[in-house]
Amino acid sequence: MPADVQVDQPARRVTSSDTGSNPSFWLWDLYFAAGLTFAIGLNFAVDGDTTTLERLGTAGALVGLCAWYAVFGRRLVLADDQGPKAVVFLAGVLLLFGVSVAFQPRMTVGLFAVFPMIFMSVPLRVALPAVVVAGLTPTVMVVIREGSAWETIQGSLVTGVFAMVFSVMIGTWIIRIAEQSEDRAELIQELEASREEVARLSHETGTAAERARLAREIHDTLAQGFTSIVALTQAVESELDTDPAAARRHLDLVNRTARENLAEARAMVAALTPSELADSLADAVRRRATRLGEQTGVTVRQRIEALPPLPTAAEVVVLRAAQEALSNVAKHARASTVDVVLSGGAKGVRLAVADDGVGFDPSTVDNGYGLRGMRARAEQVGGTVTVHSGQKGTTVELVVPL
Repeated sequence: MPADVQVDQPARRVTSSDTGSNPSFWLWDLYFAAGLTFAIGLNFAVDGDTTTLERLGTAGALVGLCAWYAVFGRRLVLADDQGPKAVVFLAGVLLLFGVSVAFQPRMTVGLFAVFPMIFMSVPLRVALPAVVVAGLTPTVMVVIREGSAWETIQGSLVTGVFAMVFSVMIGTWIIRIAEQSEDRAELIQELEASREEVARLSHETGTAAERARLAREIHDTLAQGFTSIVALTQAVESELDTDPAAARRHLDLVNRTARENLAEARAMVAALTPSELADSLADAVRRRATRLGEQTGVTVRQRIEALPPLPTAAEVVVLRAAQEALSNVAKHARASTVDVVLSGGAKGVRLAVADDGVGFDPSTVDNGYGLRGMRARAEQVGGTVTVHSGQKGTTVELVVPL
């Protein structure tokens, strides 16, 4: 048991948050009703020296106890209310049970319904003495009515003590287990919150570091190159009329600096290329298609040809389109077979992903982010996306010009 779990913490009960997702709380209601009904039946069934009026008084008190729980106590338990109202409910339980055993002192069987009510309604530090009071009440009533001889009180005393000890042991053990479960749940929530916070901070730190790196790269390469170009252009303007040879030399320097800056810019863009394109676009698409088959069990047929050289931006568009189309197949198509075609020609690169799934109406998903994003990417490199779908499946086709 954790060291920080103290005895005076509230007794763990079925609360409103639990019952919201646990409809079996009615089993507790059934237990209470069955226990009190059994006590009432036993009150009338067992022969004894009590009068009919006393038996009716016992039955009335037990019925009142059942109604007290149904009308007042159950709502407190479900609301996890351990304030003054819970103490009032506890006082009512003890009073009504006391009245029942005042009429029928040997009616200790009602303790098995009373004890759970006590543990479920008040904190453990209040429940323990209340259980002792309830457990000893039948014996006290026997002493008041019949005297304190051992032969007189042994039955009710033994039953009451046994029920009291058993209830305290089981109730305390269950409460401890529940409290430890609550502590673990809170710890898990804290760990999840901490992990999300660490992920957020790591993302922000990584973003800031990448921005700083790009700022340094731009300052050390492009910015300095543009500064040199501006200075050389100003020099050329002043030399055109007075020193044409120097102007031509400076123009050559401008041309060379501009080419170097262009090479630096391309290198920076290449550094931002998706890692999947480290080998080739064809390999990246092939891996995506193979992964779909491995993850979903769909039969994936591939026809991937040698491709002409493409700019990095165009390769990214093709890869993301393949990724989105295959992801849609896995999520929505319920297909058994998928055909992936990636081919190249003199006019450009063509990607087609066709499945034999349920299909959909493309006009109803124009606002979906996936297809809209695919079309937006294609338009950035001058490409086009077409979608054909019906009862026999869906085909997504992307064409990117060279």
